[in-house]
Amino acid sequence: MNKIYPSAAEALRGIVKDGQMLAVGGFGLCGIPEALIQALHDSGVKNLTCISNNAGVDGFGLGKLLETRQIKKMISSYVGENKEFERQYLAKELELEFTPQGTLAEKLRAGGAGIPAFFTKTGVGTVVAEGKETREFDGHTYLMERSLVPDVALVKAAVADTSGNLRFNLTARNFNPACAMAGKICVVEVEKIVELGELAPDDVHLPGIYVHRIVLNAHPEKRIEKRTLTETKGA
Repeated sequence: MNKIYPSAAEALRGIVKDGQMLAVGGFGLCGIPEALIQALHDSGVKNLTCISNNAGVDGFGLGKLLETRQIKKMISSYVGENKEFERQYLAKELELEFTPQGTLAEKLRAGGAGIPAFFTKTGVGTVVAEGKETREFDGHTYLMERSLVPDVALVKAAVADTSGNLRFNLTARNFNPACAMAGKICVVEVEKIVELGELAPDDVHLPGIYVHRIVLNAHPEKRIEKRTLTETKGA
């Protein structure tokens, strides 16, 4: 089975539709599938629910889809770098399900493992708990969280072999493996594709069984989210 597609647009063809739930890997702008997000933008699909730690920045990453109103709901942990996100949310134009970061990671991991729900102390007594079941264990209150099983996962990795085995680069791994495992269909964007067997077994961070489609993006922009410079005295 050939998993390699000639472009991001072709990799998404036939699998993205209006009203879907998508998981998108990345942390800030680190490890985001830039080409796949652009292809999703260009596809024109709308009314999406997007699961992502945050929503990119204005004009880049998922921020592109917010500008075109293709996203109706975000399931996120942090949204502080996106003014358009803030504007839409405060204007009640965008639904938001705030989810603590560790809970978000576990909701994806559990979804990929076939676990429908789990209990956690995180969020008890806060707005996160509104409308959710609670239960007592050993004298402590726990909150039940439903797992996430998105229709499509868009993932970024450094290297894939032709069977879809993946190696991630350092912290760019972040939410990507969890998104890949949770998604019913996983599309991965990589900077390099090698033949089967070229990746040493210990270098495989995610088995190819989770990956359905692969697209090469050898030269991503890798934009810095927030550049901070320190002036050196006497320089």
